[in-house]
Amino acid sequence: MSNTRIAVIGAGLMGHGIAFIFASAGYRVSLHDAHAPTLESAPKRIAALFELLGRDPAGQVNVEYHLDFAKAVANADFVFEAVAEKPEVKQVVFAQLEAHAPAGAILATNTSAIPIREVGKVVKNQQRVIGTHYWNPPHLIPLVEVVQAEFTSQDTVDKTMALLSAVGMSPVHVKKDIPGFIGNRLQHALKRECIALVANGVCDAETVDKVVKEGFGARLAVIGPLEQSDMVGLGLTLDIHKVLIADLDRTPGPDPYLVEKVAKGETGMAVGQGFRKWTPEQAAEVRARLNRFLVDAARNKSQRA
Repeated sequence: MSNTRIAVIGAGLMGHGIAFIFASAGYRVSLHDAHAPTLESAPKRIAALFELLGRDPAGQVNVEYHLDFAKAVANADFVFEAVAEKPEVKQVVFAQLEAHAPAGAILATNTSAIPIREVGKVVKNQQRVIGTHYWNPPHLIPLVEVVQAEFTSQDTVDKTMALLSAVGMSPVHVKKDIPGFIGNRLQHALKRECIALVANGVCDAETVDKVVKEGFGARLAVIGPLEQSDMVGLGLTLDIHKVLIADLDRTPGPDPYLVEKVAKGETGMAVGQGFRKWTPEQAAEVRARLNRFLVDAARNKSQRA
C-alpha cells in the first residue's frame, strides 16, 4: 500500500501533521496550501515532527510542496482536505478536487463536526467522499473517526480504514453522518453538564476539572464508559440512571452562562479569563503538560510497535 499516492490540502496545524504521518510511514505525499508563507514554513515544521518523535529524518524527502493545486492532486489516490472548519471553504476545495483530482481518487475531509454530506455535495460521484476526523494534534493522537455519509461506498470505507491502519493510526467506523460524529458528541455532552454545574452554583470550574481528572477521567484511557458499565454490571447503571437522568441539564441551545462569557470577552487562556482565571505562566504550564503527556504516549507507542 506504500505505493498509494497521498495529497494533503492545507499545510496548517492539521495538514502538516497529516502529511508527516504518511511521509514517516514511507508514502509519497504532495502537500498544498494556497497561502505561500504557510507552505514555505511547512518543511521546517514537518522536520521538527520527525525530530520530536525520533523518526528517520530521511522520510522528509517523501513530501513534495505545491502552491499549484492542480499539480498537487493530479496523481493522487487519496486526498485529505484539512482547510478551515467552514463548510463553504471546504466546498470550494472539493469543487476543485472534482475538476483536478483523478476520477478514482478517494476524497476525504478532515472536520470535527460538519456533516460530510455538506462538504461533498459538490462532487458528482459521492461514493468516493468520506470523512476522516483526525484529532489535534494528529501526529500525537492515533484515533481517526472514519465517517460514512449516505452515499459513501463500502469500498471507500474499507480502503480508508486499511490505509490509516497501515500507517499506525487507529481508525473507527462511524456508520451514520451525524454532526459531531462520536467523539465530539461525547466531549460536548460532558462540557454541557460541566458548564451547567458551574452556572447553577454547584461548584466552581476548578472543582469540575479536578473531579474529571482525578476521578473517572483517571481510568478513561484504559477502560471506556461502556466497558466500565459492563464491568460493574448494567443493573447498577440502570439504578443510577433512574435517579440521575431526569435531573441532567436540558438547556435548549448553548448555556446562557457560556454565551455571557463570550459576550464579555472572557474567552479563555489567551485573554486571561474563561471559566477560570489564567496568568500567562499558568496557561503555558497547561499547554506544556498536555504536550509532554501526548509526546510521551506517542513515543511509547512507537517503541512497542
